[in-house]
Amino acid sequence: MKRSSCYTAVLLLLSALPWTLQAEEASEGCVEVSVGGYKAPDYNCLSRQLGNNPDAAKAAQANQQAQQDAAHKRPPNQLGLSTPAATSVRMGNTFGTSVKPQRP
Repeated sequence: MKRSSCYTAVLLLLSALPWTLQAEEASEGCVEVSVGGYKAPDYNCLSRQLGNNPDAAKAAQANQQAQQDAAHKRPPNQLGLSTPAATSVRMGNTFGTSVKPQRP
C-alpha cells in the first residue's frame, strides 16, 4: 500500500514537471549566445516577447490602410515634399533670383 502511494506521488510530480519548466522559460529573459565573437540572439524568444503587444492589431490595421491608399493621390505635404507655395513663402522676395532664402 505504501509503495503504490509512493508511485502515484512520483507520477504526479513528474506530470507537473513540464508546466513548471514552461513557466520558468516564459518568465526568463532572452539568452544571447556568443560563438567565436559573434552574438546570436534567440529569435524565437524575441518573437514571443514582441507578440504580446495588445496594440499590434490596431497597428497592423493602420499599416494595411496606409498601404491601400495610393501615394500619388496624396497631397505633397503629407508625403514630406515641399510645395511651390511653401517654397515661395520661405524664399520671400529672393524666390527665383537667389539660392539663399529670405527666411530660414
